Amino acid sequence: MQKKILVTGGLGAVGQFLVSELRNRGHLVYIVDLQHSNDPYYIRCDVSKYHQVERIWTGGGWTNGYLPKGLKFDYVYHLAAEFGRWNGEDYYENLWNTNAVGTKNIIRMQEREGFKAVYFSTSEVYGDYMGVMSEDVMENVEIKQMNDYAMSKWVNEMQVLNSAQQFNTESVRVRLFNTYGPGEPYSPYRSVICLFCYRALNDIPYTVYKGYKRTSTYISDMARTLGNICENFNAGEVYNIGGEDYHSIEEASDIILRLTGKKEKDLVTYKDEEILTTKQKLVDCSKAIRDLNHKHTISLEEGISNTINWMKKHYNL
Repeated sequence: MQKKILVTGGLGAVGQFLVSELRNRGHLVYIVDLQHSNDPYYIRCDVSKYHQVERIWTGGGWTNGYLPKGLKFDYVYHLAAEFGRWNGEDYYENLWNTNAVGTKNIIRMQEREGFKAVYFSTSEVYGDYMGVMSEDVMENVEIKQMNDYAMSKWVNEMQVLNSAQQFNTESVRVRLFNTYGPGEPYSPYRSVICLFCYRALNDIPYTVYKGYKRTSTYISDMARTLGNICENFNAGEVYNIGGEDYHSIEEASDIILRLTGKKEKDLVTYKDEEILTTKQKLVDCSKAIRDLNHKHTISLEEGISNTINWMKKHYNL
């Protein structure tokens, strides 16, 4: 059955794949973003501004068509956010306004309009935890979030839980683990695989911190699982969504150097520690496998190769 779905941040690195996944399943999907788009169901909106968010439902705002009054959605996937640990340090006002206030604005509309929602958190909420990151860690262990980005995402999770308790809103939270792949534009604040691929292709030196490990998740595997949420919606649940490639940052760098034909000695500086950064992220995705048919289908090497090929085309390299 076709569902009417709103995806905030729908033009972003994850959002664009999620929108395609949902539309390929036959759903009617509206996109909210600050970037301009010629998509016929695009709505320009800054989620940190309540009156702009409210206008999505009350009507009267221009998109590439006219928003009807009383527009109703079955589901909202709230992806719009400022991303990244160092971005959160350098642009903390934007981060807190978009992530915390923006999420509160969506929650207020949910309380009023009654749609089901999927809220996006991050592996960063597990902070300095050194064991296997299962969802119940956050309920049983006192965690130190290690940066503003992580703190803002944990604040959002608490806002979602409080709203459910007070207003009976129906929501699912997802914690994404190191998503990467084609479609992620380069900036100094992007994911580590994006950074290394772009810099290797352009002969820009980069730093590898030794002993850090991550569970990277290819974008199409992520989008497929996210699309399954609205088909098996379990209000109140929280899911880790990650891959099976638990690897060191050195290993990812080595693959990138080999696939780009670049030499380690020309580009890579090794350091022992990056301050206030989680040392390892080993994920337990058993709940997502059980409820959402989550699958790992793209290996780290294949995913990195796809990312490099996309960058070559996108940047005419």
